[in-house]
This record gives sequence, structure tokens and C-alpha cells, in this order.
Amino acid sequence: MMPSIPQLLIILAIVVLLFGAKRLRNLGSDLGAAVKGFKSAVKEEEEDKPQDKLDDNSKAERVAETETANDKEKAG
Repeated sequence: MMPSIPQLLIILAIVVLLFGAKRLRNLGSDLGAAVKGFKSAVKEEEEDKPQDKLDDNSKAERVAETETANDKEKAG
């Protein structure tokens, strides 16, 4: 069961009283920096991935060529 809006507001008020607005602001900025770092790491990984895919495709083509050559040798 989900808490209602008034319950969420009460929880938010208690959290602000316990930690203080400044500390929550710092926590928010730290969390934002962490998310930004994560997104940049994922973006770098995606940029590297197409190159890896090309390498995998060329390997697959070489294996297929080798298998074709082996089949021709067995037939001939």
C-alpha cells in the first residue's frame, strides 16, 4: 500500500528536521554528481562497443571462411 500525499509530506518534514536543509542539499549534489559520472561511463562504454562489434564480426567472417575452405578440401 502506497503512502498518501499528506503522509509523504510528514515524512519529508521529519527528514528535513533530522538532517537539515544544508546537509540534504549537499547529499543531492553528491547524488547528482554520481549519476553524471555513471552516465558518462555508460556513454564511453557505448562508444567503445561498436568497435568491439566490428572486431567480433570480422572474427566471425574469418571463422566462416575457414569452415568453407575446410568443407571444400573435404569435398575435393
